[in-house]
Amino acid sequence: MEFRVDDLIDLTREAGEAILKVYETDFDVEHKGDDSPLTQADLAAHKIIEKRLEELTPEIPMLSEESVPPSHTERRGWTRYWLVDPLDGTKEFINRNGEFTVNIALIENGQPTFGFVGVPVQNKIYVGNVASGSCQCHGADGVRTLSGRPMKDTNSVTVVASRSHGGERLEGYLEDLAGVFPGVVRTPVGSSLKLCILAEGEADLYPRLGLTSEWDIGAAHAVLAAAGGDVWNVNGKPILYNKEETFLNPEFIAVSDRDYAWCEKLPVVPEKG
Repeated sequence: MEFRVDDLIDLTREAGEAILKVYETDFDVEHKGDDSPLTQADLAAHKIIEKRLEELTPEIPMLSEESVPPSHTERRGWTRYWLVDPLDGTKEFINRNGEFTVNIALIENGQPTFGFVGVPVQNKIYVGNVASGSCQCHGADGVRTLSGRPMKDTNSVTVVASRSHGGERLEGYLEDLAGVFPGVVRTPVGSSLKLCILAEGEADLYPRLGLTSEWDIGAAHAVLAAAGGDVWNVNGKPILYNKEETFLNPEFIAVSDRDYAWCEKLPVVPEKG
């Protein structure tokens, strides 16, 4: 391994501190070409991560939401790279609800193998090492080992859902879930925290019926996989990274317990209207 985990933890924390400095001010909000919001916090965190990764691992390329991406012709030759979202949950940042994250993932051969997810307001950093099956949360009270909670047919299912995205298809899917499990408890959460809550064992299921980009979920995908969970598209196939020209993910299902027979139990996802 060319990097020390502690160095990446420090980097994630440093980016989070830069975000909080902006968070505490009367910051301005711009909009990018796709109309998504952008703040000085996004850019400050990006610059820190870009500089430090270049120092720590100059041989590993970086792809960030806030960088100009190379063409897919170049990217498809990468066997590994850093996938970064300097500030995921910019809408949550603007709304000042604290549910925004710093996301740094190591992608190897199309799969996330390491993930670092910082939650600046909570002073937490989730770390997932998929190969070793080690998942931890580093916080002010020390380091906790995480694992997804076991799911059983007799359990109610706790679902995490977006604060900013949803719609009729998601509502219909949750209604269908209520016909399968003894109960459905819904917990609204923003940003990549949804996947981390699954890794913590505080929820069971996250159906994402809508668009996300690879950098939105890569780091938290690694955290969840290291904790015993999984992510697959709505057709049951693995989520792969850097395989297409676009950075958009297919709609997906994320679960806390990969060993449960979810595919036999879950209802069919409603077709797009």
